[in-house]
Amino acid sequence: MREFIEEFLKVLKIEKGLAKNSLLSYKRDLEKYHSFVLKRQRLDDISLVKERNLRAYVRFLNAENMSPNSIKRAISCIRTYHKFLLSEGKMDFNPVLSVDTPKVAKKLPSVLTIEEIDRILNFIPKKAPMSMRDIAIFEMMYSCGLRVTELCNFKLSNILWDSEMIRVDGKGGKQRFVPIGPMARKNLKDYINKERPSVSEKNPNTPELFLSRNGKKLTRMMIWILLKKWANTAEINKEISPHTLRHSFATHMLNSGADINSIKEIMGHSSLASTQIYTKIKLPKIINDYKKNHPRERKN
Repeated sequence: MREFIEEFLKVLKIEKGLAKNSLLSYKRDLEKYHSFVLKRQRLDDISLVKERNLRAYVRFLNAENMSPNSIKRAISCIRTYHKFLLSEGKMDFNPVLSVDTPKVAKKLPSVLTIEEIDRILNFIPKKAPMSMRDIAIFEMMYSCGLRVTELCNFKLSNILWDSEMIRVDGKGGKQRFVPIGPMARKNLKDYINKERPSVSEKNPNTPELFLSRNGKKLTRMMIWILLKKWANTAEINKEISPHTLRHSFATHMLNSGADINSIKEIMGHSSLASTQIYTKIKLPKIINDYKKNHPRERKN
């Protein structure tokens, strides 16, 4: 049965261009699902799964106190998997089609204010080890709205200095060109010219821009840790992750009047719906419009 999962993952990698972490997530979900239906439900083959088995699995996930969001992701994964099995002739029907996924209330993204971003940057000691790198990472993520994986994989050769742009390798292998602001360019040059050479000597064949002290490519977790570290140092009492800077980029651009379609292209969203969530957190504009237009506010 494991070969079905491996075949499915190969298809996802080739046809959808999913990243390594996404593929690992699919694999974990499917191995857990296989184990449940074959052992707990005592089925001899995955092709024998019926709707009742799927409903039993949802109850099992609920009993494990999984969040509605995690259950929704697991069911979505299984639905796609059974669709694949059906297309390969390994099943006669898709048993997941009539199984409802939990409704999940969409949370608005957490964002930092411009003042909070400046505060974090000001709290990074200029003489701290790898401080130029850390400042450049903050500035680049906020300037360009990058995903953390895009930042980890970003190569030195992807900076287009003359055109003040960067080339980003996004989800599914899709490339896009993104403007990069003067502050980010300045801090990148400082890091590249003054700090990166000493660490790149330890591992000269590493093409990625941002390196550890050992000259190796930074991981997602490393970036999360350093962002959390400097946010805590600056006493920012918010949940912060690399995605917080991406959210902050989009929110501040919208609040300043940027066109939502431009933001969509910069962020590499495949659908405008993904970008539209940021229209719901334009608080400064909402407050200003309220004070300018509500009859009782106008009387004061």
